Amino acid sequence: MALLDNKNFKLVNKQKNNVHQKTTAEYTYFDVQGNRFFQIDTFGTVGRQNPHKCSQSIQIDKDMAKDLILILQKTFKI
Repeated sequence: MALLDNKNFKLVNKQKNNVHQKTTAEYTYFDVQGNRFFQIDTFGTVGRQNPHKCSQSIQIDKDMAKDLILILQKTFKI
């Protein structure tokens, strides 16, 4: 599980990129001590040993969400 930190989140240019397989994902949001968090859970693809097991959980707080919105708007020109 990982809570993204906007102070340790930077753009990098990679030489090799590829598109990954589509997979199942779920999202939820919850509050802890007055702070809201948004969480995305992804699950193993069909060919994996445990295809329905959660592979990755990413959590985003309000500050990170603000930064991600700006990054996505710039990236996709929306």
